[in-house]
Amino acid sequence: MKKLGYIALGILLVIGLSGAAALAKGKGFVHGIVVKLDGEDYYLAGPPDGPNGASDIPGHWWRMAGMNRMVGKHYNTGPFGASSWWATQEDDGILLFNVRAIIDTWSMDKAKDYSEKGYVHYHEFVRVSDGAQHPSKVVWLHHRPMLTFYFDGGPHPELAHQVYQGRTDYDFIPNWNMPYSP
Repeated sequence: MKKLGYIALGILLVIGLSGAAALAKGKGFVHGIVVKLDGEDYYLAGPPDGPNGASDIPGHWWRMAGMNRMVGKHYNTGPFGASSWWATQEDDGILLFNVRAIIDTWSMDKAKDYSEKGYVHYHEFVRVSDGAQHPSKVVWLHHRPMLTFYFDGGPHPELAHQVYQGRTDYDFIPNWNMPYSP
């Protein structure tokens, strides 16, 4: 019986340490963040590669930064740990971007305003309970590169482009002018 207790303790330690390692990588940021919108829990749309199958954008780690705001870190890692997925010539797991995020609705006036400020890409929320998209809210993303590199991977390699350290990436999968229609 004592041996079984040690085995269980060992399993719990491994699980705990792997979770701690994940949090350490993000320094308090989490992959698979749950965002409360209109009284319901939502993930960012993406593959279910977060803790306990949580969905998120590949390589992104988040924390809330006030009402309707988030900050994120975008690493060079793809879905389920795919190596160097966003920038094929860069090291796997390296920090590519710091990300600022604003939760809001989509309208052409807002889209123009956000895009001029560098929020050129919006992303969808999916409800934790059933995967349905939020009926009106998206998260507007502003990517600021942490190094100079060639962005040639991710879900749209056809949008490959050079990015420069410290300069807002106005070409990061620009969908700002495409109406949100869940």
